[in-house]
Amino acid sequence: MVTANLATVRKFCEWVEYLQSMGEALGLATALVLSGDADLLEIILLSLRVSLMATGIACLIGLPVGALVAIGRFRGRGAVLIVMNALMGLPPVVVGLLVYLHLSRAGPLGFLGLLYTPTAMIIAQTILITPIIAALSRQVLEDLHAEYAEAFRSLCLTRMQTVQALLWDGRHALLTVGLAGFGRAVAEVGAVIIVGGNIDHLTRVMTTAIALETSKGDLALALALGIILLVISLGVNAAVQSVRMTAARRAHV
Repeated sequence: MVTANLATVRKFCEWVEYLQSMGEALGLATALVLSGDADLLEIILLSLRVSLMATGIACLIGLPVGALVAIGRFRGRGAVLIVMNALMGLPPVVVGLLVYLHLSRAGPLGFLGLLYTPTAMIIAQTILITPIIAALSRQVLEDLHAEYAEAFRSLCLTRMQTVQALLWDGRHALLTVGLAGFGRAVAEVGAVIIVGGNIDHLTRVMTTAIALETSKGDLALALALGIILLVISLGVNAAVQSVRMTAARRAHV
């Protein structure tokens, strides 16, 4: 009985110490966020720059591809859809490895010297989210095309004109697709740490910094970055919901 009581007391003390350490780390993290720490801002800005550029490039590629597949009726379309949907689940570490092999000194693109640079991270994120944007936009635009197919035929629009009309008319829904791609990109860690190397003041972004600082035991900086990443994720979700509500209201007007 005494042994059991001692074990309970010990566990309680350990729990109290854990809560105290977490409280101290959270306090330091809040102080870092509010003070505008230079290193913290540098990591955040690099994360946003890399993810926004990757999202922009992925949209330039994925939206037209999704539109062409949405309106196209060709042999093997079912196989293309299967591949598009399967690529949405690309393992990040596999993408990182493939990009690494191509950009390494012995790879076919090694002469560009892009490995361990933000550009390599943008390439990896673009490859990851382009299938997501293409597949999601294809579904949105296919439903829209089914609604306007007769009108397009009566106007004798070319395929390119049809794509342009669909992209414009579905811009609100496609914005949510782009925001979903950005949310996926900004939370990525596996691919970017392989091709970026997590180099301080060069390729260190929020997710890789969180992994590094946690392994070092610097919970304050890790929590500060985690709080900001959470705020960004919540902001993206809020923006998606706002765009959907705005589009729904306009559709009913």
